[in-house]
Amino acid sequence: MNKKEIQLSRKITTQILHLAQISADKEICGLIGSSNGVACSCYPIENTATHAETRFQLDEKQQINAFATMRNENEELFAIYHSHPNSPAVPSLTDIKLATYSDAIYLIISLNTKGVLEIRGFRIIDETVEELTLSLIS
Repeated sequence: MNKKEIQLSRKITTQILHLAQISADKEICGLIGSSNGVACSCYPIENTATHAETRFQLDEKQQINAFATMRNENEELFAIYHSHPNSPAVPSLTDIKLATYSDAIYLIISLNTKGVLEIRGFRIIDETVEELTLSLIS
């Protein structure tokens, strides 16, 4: 995997890590909006997957509402995030097959690292995975 760097604010990073911690038994998911290429808004979305402990599916109505809010705020989709409560922060085969937003970054939070939260970013295009280096900014 070739690495490229992306920037993520500490505020958004802290928010999604906290969401993952308080829902340690099922995957959390949501969208992150950006303005001028800078991530600026977090849109937590309910996971409606039947087996939410190992898979995520964004609630359709909440996803549509998040995209509408982004449009109204002149934001673009920056990232799609979800957690892996019991596996590493790497895309599963299902994550790779279902990745349909080639312009978005896929952020994965793992709770499975001996009590230490891990977050990693990926670009997934046509089932090809490229890991990105995450850089925290204020």
